[in-house]
Amino acid sequence: MALAKKVRLDQLKESQKGHASTYSTRYFKEKIPTYILPESSAPANAAYQLIKDEMNLDGTPALNLASFVTTWMEPEARQLIEENLHKNFIDHDEYPQTEVIHERLVNMIARLFNSPDECNSIGTSTVGSSEAIMLAALAHKWNWRKRREAEKKPINKPNIIMGADVQVVWEKYARYFDVEARIIPMEKDRLTINAHEVERHLDENTTCVVGILGTTFTGQADDFEGINDLLVRIKNEKGWDIPLHIDAASGGFISPFIEPDLKWDFRLPQVKSINTSGHKYGLVYPGVGWMIFREDVDFPKELIFNVNYLGGEMPTYTLNFSKGSTMVLAQYYNFIRLGFEGYKDIASNLMANARYLRDQLIGTERFESIGSLDHFPVVAFKLKDNKGYSVYDISEKLRENGWIVPAYTLPPNTQDIDVLRVVIKENFSRDMVDSFVKDSEVACEVLSGKKKIRPFPATDSHNKIHSHHVA
Repeated sequence: MALAKKVRLDQLKESQKGHASTYSTRYFKEKIPTYILPESSAPANAAYQLIKDEMNLDGTPALNLASFVTTWMEPEARQLIEENLHKNFIDHDEYPQTEVIHERLVNMIARLFNSPDECNSIGTSTVGSSEAIMLAALAHKWNWRKRREAEKKPINKPNIIMGADVQVVWEKYARYFDVEARIIPMEKDRLTINAHEVERHLDENTTCVVGILGTTFTGQADDFEGINDLLVRIKNEKGWDIPLHIDAASGGFISPFIEPDLKWDFRLPQVKSINTSGHKYGLVYPGVGWMIFREDVDFPKELIFNVNYLGGEMPTYTLNFSKGSTMVLAQYYNFIRLGFEGYKDIASNLMANARYLRDQLIGTERFESIGSLDHFPVVAFKLKDNKGYSVYDISEKLRENGWIVPAYTLPPNTQDIDVLRVVIKENFSRDMVDSFVKDSEVACEVLSGKKKIRPFPATDSHNKIHSHHVA
């Protein structure tokens, strides 16, 4: 017979006492550690429950209409993610099959963006489009500097041309890497950029022109063909080989499926690089982005570093180093799972629901749509006239029902226009559109004073609310 001794509980650490009824432990009547690392450990279930409960204060991802980022993936995708959370993407020698899959993805995306057969395209995954943009723009600056040095010309005044409708990362790039940002202002009748506006800002120090496929503010597209034709003409006339970079963070996984004839990609000769976000309409959780260069000769080899201290010889071009493998693998899951047909079906549904939402909002006679819905499932809208309340009031009121809808001003020169914006995502159904429109109307009625929110009736002995007894 085996003998066992009675355990002295007072000699055990708290974390060694095992699981207890979570809400009966002392951790739920004391403050959760905040700014100082706690002295002692806690049971796993208590630590988990403390944080899980606090997360209830976050918004509901399914009702987050502000973000472009994916908030839903299939259970099988989540399982794949969980099984590979411990793998560091940068460890190619240790996880060689992950790198094989990465190479497949770069090839698939390059061909999706119509890389010509004769081109040797090159690309990489990033933690998002922000890193991809930094890397691509830096490469173009590097190429500009090499050309200028070869011509024995000054290299102290590089500039980059962009519209005021760009995402903030472009302004970050200009400031971080000491490049003059030549920002084309918007007009009330022009919320994108075109060749005429770009030409007014070009000179021999222009490192790159930025075109946006799916603008952040209104979901529109710049005049890619016009800008490309301008840059081809400038190259022939003046010898300035200025690349066109396409920021397809939002539109890169929409346009190929719903507008195959829209020329925005490598079909245009001056498009030298493209970035896109896998964690937006690539339908992957954050964070994964992609940077694709038209030709490997367009990519400066001096920016590629080779390291061997992880095992084998490995080239790397990143702003960071370590990152998870999971979202690269999740991107591959989506490509295999959905294929072109699946992405096309989803993109078509997104556009149909976006147009339905726009029409329903206009039908209330309270709102006007801003921009077109030709390219991208984003609905930007403003109040039709002065109603005594603002879009900011509506945004705040909608938040009471859980809807997260941003209200903001348009870029400089159009900043007197205040808008709300709804990003249509995969899990935003037609039924949810109807619910959102109804809640928007109620919000407007409450704000205008036409509808009062009634409190629940009191339940004292004098009211007429009946209670039912079990016989």
